[in-house]
Amino acid sequence: MLSRNITPKIIEALSDTPVVMLNGARQTGKSTLAKALISEKHIDRYVTLDDASVLAAAKHDPVGFLSGLGESVVIDEIQRAPELFVAIKADVDRNRKPGRYLLTGSANVLLLPRLSESLAGRMEIFTLWPLSQGEFSGVREQFIDVLFSENIPSQVLTTGDNDATLNERAIRGGYPEVAARTSESRRRAWFESYITTILQRDVRDIAHIDGLTAMPRLLAMLATRSPSLLNYSELSRTTGLPQSTLKRYMTLFETIFLIDHLPAWYSNLGKRVVKTAKLVMCDSGLLSTLLAVDAFRLENTPLCGAVVENFVIVELKKQISWSDTKPAMHHFRTQAGQEVDVVLEDRAGRVVGIEIKSAKSVGGQDFRGLQSLADASGDQFLRGIVLYGGSDIVPFGSKFLAMPIDSMWNMESMERLPKKMVDHQLI
Repeated sequence: MLSRNITPKIIEALSDTPVVMLNGARQTGKSTLAKALISEKHIDRYVTLDDASVLAAAKHDPVGFLSGLGESVVIDEIQRAPELFVAIKADVDRNRKPGRYLLTGSANVLLLPRLSESLAGRMEIFTLWPLSQGEFSGVREQFIDVLFSENIPSQVLTTGDNDATLNERAIRGGYPEVAARTSESRRRAWFESYITTILQRDVRDIAHIDGLTAMPRLLAMLATRSPSLLNYSELSRTTGLPQSTLKRYMTLFETIFLIDHLPAWYSNLGKRVVKTAKLVMCDSGLLSTLLAVDAFRLENTPLCGAVVENFVIVELKKQISWSDTKPAMHHFRTQAGQEVDVVLEDRAGRVVGIEIKSAKSVGGQDFRGLQSLADASGDQFLRGIVLYGGSDIVPFGSKFLAMPIDSMWNMESMERLPKKMVDHQLI
């Protein structure tokens, strides 16, 4: 089993918080991680609401169901029995001992306000993304924290997963089951089955809607626009769906971790910036399947830049989930068209801009958007990075650097996980 970099954060939360919630898409490894915590004695028992009899018991008598579970338990796929949230609240109000409940769910409770509000102040929430590039090699990436440190290492190191090209990594994505399949046709078959199952099952778990047949077409259309600014008017015209329906469907996609968005960054003084959010697919392998591209075709298509950008954005999101800095993630675009793909802002208000280029070379013109961000953010601006497809770290002035994309997981400061925790089994 590959070690997950977020595990220490979850163990820490279980030591002082009554309820810990582990969100994430289906098949990202939530159940595997939870069972590993049981084997390491961090929690006592595991039940899953994917078991029909367990689900029926939880829905029939939530209070009685919880009373029979003991002092410390994993409840897997909690979104299938929302009745449990109120019962859990009452239980932890009686006994606030840390580590009472580790809940996992394939629906984002932050987008299900009735559920998350019932446990406000009692629950810490984490998101388990698909495997990061470092996790494939047993490395705990610290790229996010490095970006906000005083000095950035001057060279990129080699790790054990360097046989894969950048495009191959993007096509593969991070789902463990997909990574275990060596054939692109078998990977594609998994994704196609996954999409069908998610849209037919998980959507019905959290919403009662008509028109499920429109959702696969909409998802495929969103893939052709990822990553880009959300334009509901254009999408409504293209799909024939009213904007109200369109927004509801997209909220459902976000709730089940198929899509995400980056809000726009702007300062209080920023009058001439675009404030529209940016659409992102939650896995570049899923995106590639929806676009019907393989590694060879990606190399020879204009889609390459978009897929690589989506890949990098999601890798950054994964690393933020376990970073100490934990910056907010945005994008930046001026009304004049200058843009920065990713803007990270830490709790102190310091700003790091990241521009993403799939090309193997970089020039001064690639820093124009970052310079606009520097001008807009003033003293908040810490540094600007162009991540590109080359192999060297190149300074472009005192606050600007070009860095290889693979420096995100191949840096001097990266922490290698204990060897005994890593083998070649993917679950």
